[in-house]
Amino acid sequence: MDRNNPGRGDPMTADRRRRLWAVVVDAARGGAVAVDHVCAAAVSVAGVDSGAVAVILDATPRELVCATDRTALELEDLTLTLGEGPCVDATTGGPVLVGDLTVPECRNRWPVFAPAAVLAGTGAVFALPLRVGGIRLGVLDLYRACAGDLGAEQLADALVLADTACAVLLDDATRHGADRDDQWPERTGLHHPEVHQATGMITVQLGVSAAVALIRLRAYAYAQDRRLRDVAADVVARRLRLGPAGTADDRHG
Repeated sequence: MDRNNPGRGDPMTADRRRRLWAVVVDAARGGAVAVDHVCAAAVSVAGVDSGAVAVILDATPRELVCATDRTALELEDLTLTLGEGPCVDATTGGPVLVGDLTVPECRNRWPVFAPAAVLAGTGAVFALPLRVGGIRLGVLDLYRACAGDLGAEQLADALVLADTACAVLLDDATRHGADRDDQWPERTGLHHPEVHQATGMITVQLGVSAAVALIRLRAYAYAQDRRLRDVAADVVARRLRLGPAGTADDRHG
């Protein structure tokens, strides 16, 4: 399932990069190339059904940059809420390639995410880290409705496009003048800014780190069987205040 060298035997040649860049440019339809165009190209060449790109910033939740459809949005939301799954593991390691989410190995490794993803209509997940040297930028997530591995050519193409996504993200940051680790270009947008806001509020209220605040927020969402963004919205609106143990505190405001 995890493959340390998925591109072995199929080098990423300059010809491959030029061919795939043409696919990305075509997806942009004459406009400026953005990460969503790279993601769309990856979905096409990998023969999957949907995809998403998320960035990982220090002391903050993963931030969704783009998603190709509602299924990808739902799966990214599950990943954010549960804090587990192939797309989480890929952010700290190598590619995580799951051709069949229903096998016992997956349910043992991701006991909550795997059945939830299958219930959402996904049979396979391929998570490719976005990395430049020792810098982790995020992950390119590819989803397939039916079980099945990527072919060697499909995987090689997807890995090249993951590198392309890194280049586009870095170029976007440079052109927009983002010069601090906790900033990202405004154009990418925040799909769930309330999660960031709620994390900050809990950090102040409980006197804990941002990482611990996010864990408390996730734990409450999971225990209540609610989406993380909905719980965060209640915190931001001061309808909910979490206690020290991650439970609801009767005190509001």
